[in-house]
Amino acid sequence: MDVTFAERPEYGATIVTLSGQLDVDSAPDLQAALAGLMRRRVVQIVVDLGPLKFCDSTGLSAFVVVHRSCTAAGGFLRLAAPAPLLLQTLAVVGLLAELPVYASVADACLGEGGRLFAPPPQWVDR
Repeated sequence: MDVTFAERPEYGATIVTLSGQLDVDSAPDLQAALAGLMRRRVVQIVVDLGPLKFCDSTGLSAFVVVHRSCTAAGGFLRLAAPAPLLLQTLAVVGLLAELPVYASVADACLGEGGRLFAPPPQWVDR
C-alpha cells in the first residue's frame, strides 16, 4: 500500500491524514479505514490531503462513498488542504459541488470560512 493513514481527534472531528499515493491499490484500504471509523460511530471526518502526492479516480470514488455515508448518518466528510493539481482534478470531474473542500484542516473541522468552493444555492420552486 502506498498511502499511509494517521488518525487524530481535533475540534470535535476526527482527522485522517493521507500521504503517499491514493490509487487503485490503496483506495480499498482507505475506504475500509473510513468505514471502520463509521462503525465506531465516528461520522465527523476531515481528510487532510496536504501530504498526499497522487490521487486517481478510485480514490475520488472512495471519498464520495464515505461522504454520502457520513452525511446519511448526520455527520460529514470534508477534504482539507488539497494540492493545486488535486483541487483542479476535483473541479474538472465535478466533485467540488458534492464534496466540501477547505483550505486548511482547522477550517474543515470548524466548517467555517476557507471553503475553496461553495456550490450555488438551490432554487426552490413553489
